[in-house]
Amino acid sequence: MIWISLRTDSESHARQKAEASWSQMVEAWEARLAGDTEDAERRFEAARQLADRRGFRYLPVAQVAKLPEAEFLERVRTVMKPNGKVDLLEARAVLGGATVPGITVSRALELFWDLAADRTIGKSEDQIRRWRNPRIKATDNFVKVVGDRELAAITADDMIDFRGWWSKRLAKEGLTPGSANKDFTHLADTWKTVNKLKRLGLALPLSDLMFKEGEKAERPPFSDKWIKTRLLAPGALDGLNLEARCLLLAMVNTGCRPSELAGLMPEHIRLGHAVPHISIEADGRQLKNASSRRVMPLVGVSLEAMRECPKGFPTYRFKDKVSDTVNKFLRENGLMESPAHVLYSLRHSFEDRLLAAGVDERIRRDLFGHTLNRERYGKGATLEHKQKVIQAIAF
Repeated sequence: MIWISLRTDSESHARQKAEASWSQMVEAWEARLAGDTEDAERRFEAARQLADRRGFRYLPVAQVAKLPEAEFLERVRTVMKPNGKVDLLEARAVLGGATVPGITVSRALELFWDLAADRTIGKSEDQIRRWRNPRIKATDNFVKVVGDRELAAITADDMIDFRGWWSKRLAKEGLTPGSANKDFTHLADTWKTVNKLKRLGLALPLSDLMFKEGEKAERPPFSDKWIKTRLLAPGALDGLNLEARCLLLAMVNTGCRPSELAGLMPEHIRLGHAVPHISIEADGRQLKNASSRRVMPLVGVSLEAMRECPKGFPTYRFKDKVSDTVNKFLRENGLMESPAHVLYSLRHSFEDRLLAAGVDERIRRDLFGHTLNRERYGKGATLEHKQKVIQAIAF
């Protein structure tokens, strides 16, 4: 039999409070049971939960000692048994005696996948793969160079050693500083997320490690002449498979990102509409930003291409492959205007043609799926208006 005071002389009020009090007691018992384990992570989490059930926020013992006297004494009273002895499980939770779990670098990455699961909502399998891989690579590199240290044991010297390893790689292999900086960015994101959401309270030595990057290389646009006389020359693209060829041609007069076109579903391709168009949607994948969701009229060679592929590009749907396929073909067949050109250069060419035609910035941003750097008024250009704009610059 368990007796507790509900601090009321009203039977109806007591009945209302009884259920909540019972739930709190059960949760506290469960937290106590969970804390009786050899698993350091579970023991620490159980201590945090038990402190919460007792009405306190878990704090390390050093912070508990600095609390105002009244709160400190309240915590002390909570951990005392009726016989005047200290309940060790309660003390570990309420007085901050739980040992911070020794989470290693590799274990931190395992925890990160669950802690950051919300970031993958709406991503395709291929997007998730590309989101995970650089974090795996950064972790593997660190473990190879420094070791699978516990996060709490990582020192500034460890990070400097890792930076030194990258410095030698940059010089020896001709890599760009961005290659190294990605590792530091992904490690920091992983460790900070685990540190925060697991309430570890660690001071991680992550500052002042990035390499200085030079001016970012701009992708050059294909010239109008090159597009007309080389890319669109009769038979020039015959060696490409149908879907890759049609996707390239669809880019010419839409400026869409390759991934946006590759992600089109059959219902997003509306060739029977009064204004034939495609709709860029977050369907089965995550768009780059909210502004990327848009409709694009189809004209010229882009309309002809989509008529050849009315169901889209299933070979490349949700896969990061089409750019490699097209870039390889264009280079092997002398169809790149320079070594710096890539398939994405067609997007830059589309913008240059819009600029040369004096198209309003609002319409350009709407066509490209770019954010407007001011408050957005009205619905913007109609589909018919967009069609006329693009028709004037189309191939």
